[in-house]
Amino acid sequence: MGKFYASFWNVNNLFDTLSTSLGADIEFTPSRGWNNIVKSKKIENLADTINSLHNNLGPDILGLCEVETESMLSELVDKLSPEKDYAVAEYLNGPDIRGIDTCLLYSKKKFKLNSLRGYNINLRYPTRNILVANFTILENYADVTIIVNHWPSRSGGRYETEPLRIAAAESCARAVEDILKIGQEELENYPTDIRNDEESLFLLNQRWNKNILLMGDFNDNPYDKSILNHLHATPDNKKLLNWGEIFEHPSLKRWPTSKQTDKHNYLFYQGYLFNCMWPIIPDGTIYYNDGFDLFDQFIISRGLLYGSQKLRLNPNEIRINKNIQLDRILPGGSFDTKERNKIHPSLKQVPMRFEYQRIRPNGELEELSPGRTILTGYSDHFPIECTVEVL
Repeated sequence: MGKFYASFWNVNNLFDTLSTSLGADIEFTPSRGWNNIVKSKKIENLADTINSLHNNLGPDILGLCEVETESMLSELVDKLSPEKDYAVAEYLNGPDIRGIDTCLLYSKKKFKLNSLRGYNINLRYPTRNILVANFTILENYADVTIIVNHWPSRSGGRYETEPLRIAAAESCARAVEDILKIGQEELENYPTDIRNDEESLFLLNQRWNKNILLMGDFNDNPYDKSILNHLHATPDNKKLLNWGEIFEHPSLKRWPTSKQTDKHNYLFYQGYLFNCMWPIIPDGTIYYNDGFDLFDQFIISRGLLYGSQKLRLNPNEIRINKNIQLDRILPGGSFDTKERNKIHPSLKQVPMRFEYQRIRPNGELEELSPGRTILTGYSDHFPIECTVEVL
C-alpha cells in the first residue's frame, strides 16, 4: 500500500511587478517597493517551506491561492524539488478583482491530469473561481477530484460578508453534486422505487462514493454557517450514508406522501461531506484580532473517508505545519514586552508574513513591523498537510 501527500497554502499576495488599471496589484509595483529582487526573494522563501512540507519529503499535490499569474507559478515551480517533477494543472486566469487566483501543482510521477475547470461564484462582483481538477493515480489507477477554494474574505465585517461565503458554499456544493449525483435526464431511466432495485442502487452508490478532496482558505471556521449548513461539511461521520440508507431515512419526506418517490428524494437530498479539521480546533492557520482561525481546511467525500474506491484519507495524519512561526525564525532578542520596536512574546506562535520595505503613494517609507527585517518571512497563513493512502 502506497500513499501520496497533499498540502494547501494561502501564499499571501504572490504578485508580479506589473500593474493594471484595476485590482490591488497596483500596490505591488517597483514604485511601491515590490520589485524583482523582492518578488524573487518571496518566491525563494515560499519554495523553501514547500520543499520542507511532509517532513522534508514535499507534497505530491499542492493547492495554492493568492497567486496572480501563471508566470509567478512557473517561477515558484522552478525553485521546487526537481525530484517531484511538478506540473501546473492549467492555470486559469479568473475574474477576481484583486487579480489573485486558486491554482494547483501536481507531481507527474504520481498523477495523470484528466480534466480541469473553474466554477464561478455568482456574486454581484467578480471573485476567484473554485478550481476543480480530476486525476488518475498512476500507482493503482484510482480516480480523485481535487477542489481548490478561496472564498470571499471577512474584510468589511464577519457577519456583513457572511452571505458572500454562503454563496460560495452553495457554488462549491453544486460542484460536488455534479460529481457525486446523476442528472434529471439520466434519472428518468431509473425505476420509481430505486431502493428495491439492486442494480440501480449499485450504480448510484458507485457515483456517490467517488473520491473528492476539497482544500482551501474558506475564510470561515468549520463551525460557521457556510461550512456546516450550506456546504454540509460535518464532523459526524454517521451522517455520511449510502443510498439504501438514505432512501429509508424518515427525514426525506419532503413531498406529500401520495407523490413522494425515490426519484424525488434523490434530487432533493443534499448529501454530507466530512470535515477533517474539527480535532484541530481551537488551533488555527491564521492569526487575527488576538486569536487563531481555522480558515484553511481539508474536507472529503464519503468515498475518500472510507476507502470505497481505492483511496483513503487518514484524518489522524492531518496537521498544520508551523515551521514558519515567528519564534522558529527570529532570534530570541527580537521579542520584548516593553520595547516598541520588538515583538511581544505572545505573538511568537503566529505565521511569519513576508516583510519588505513598502513605499506609500506619496513616496514615504512605511515603518517595518516591530523586530522585523526586510526580505524575511513567508505568508500570514500556515500551510496544512494530509496523507492519502493508495489501496
